[in-house]
Amino acid sequence: MANTRFAVGMQRLIPWLGYHHVLMLFIAVAIILLSLLLAGCSSSSPLIPGIFLISLYYTPYVQVYDPAMVAPTNYKAIANIVGNAQLEVRVGYFGICVTPDGSSFLCSNNATSLAQNMNIDQDPLNLIWVAQTFKDAVVFPYLLIVALILAFVCFILLATFPGWHYEHDETTGSDIDVKPFPSRPVCQIALALIFIASVFVLVSVLWQHTASVAASTIAQDFGNGAVKSGVGTSAMILGWFGFALLIIVTIGLLVMLLSMSVLDKLTDD
Repeated sequence: MANTRFAVGMQRLIPWLGYHHVLMLFIAVAIILLSLLLAGCSSSSPLIPGIFLISLYYTPYVQVYDPAMVAPTNYKAIANIVGNAQLEVRVGYFGICVTPDGSSFLCSNNATSLAQNMNIDQDPLNLIWVAQTFKDAVVFPYLLIVALILAFVCFILLATFPGWHYEHDETTGSDIDVKPFPSRPVCQIALALIFIASVFVLVSVLWQHTASVAASTIAQDFGNGAVKSGVGTSAMILGWFGFALLIIVTIGLLVMLLSMSVLDKLTDD
């Protein structure tokens, strides 16, 4: 009985769903993913500190030696300065998260307030200041914000597309399934908006990826033997998945416009 009810419910729902509803779903998921990316390290809420661009943390490891090093033994001095520090700093678009001992994170958009809660033994190499410099001088979230606004406007435009419905045919006395085409100018505007949003997200994600890898590598080299750094996997996944969904929507709208043009030509012929 339950399976029968489910089947009947799906049969009633599927006719209501249109091509544009699928595109709207992709846009909604992309907006959620990119919003989570922007919200990374902005609060101490569960999972939010786990969304970060780069992390810097004190940990002893075997130093790297390279013939290009003029003073390869400097790692000993750095190790003496670091001592037993265990602090970790994570950087997001609008916030920084700090944990002095690997337990809970303290997050804020003000690095000064975070530094005031630490002592010199917890952050002897000023990783909090380094993280603030990266966030203020390198990170640029505004392209993502504009992309989210454009994607939302495209979502609203898609919501105006006509849905499938039935009309009564007076001649035959039967109901006809009508599937009207949306307005072509609205489709073109929606396509332009989602295309621009996709380009902005692509630029932002590439910028984010390149800058994070570069900053992570340089910071770890300067703290050779005592400081390690990593790039946030969650942030990269959110960014690239959001971009992929917007590209799918862009292609979907382009296919819709091309299909309408082909049908118009066939009708004219």
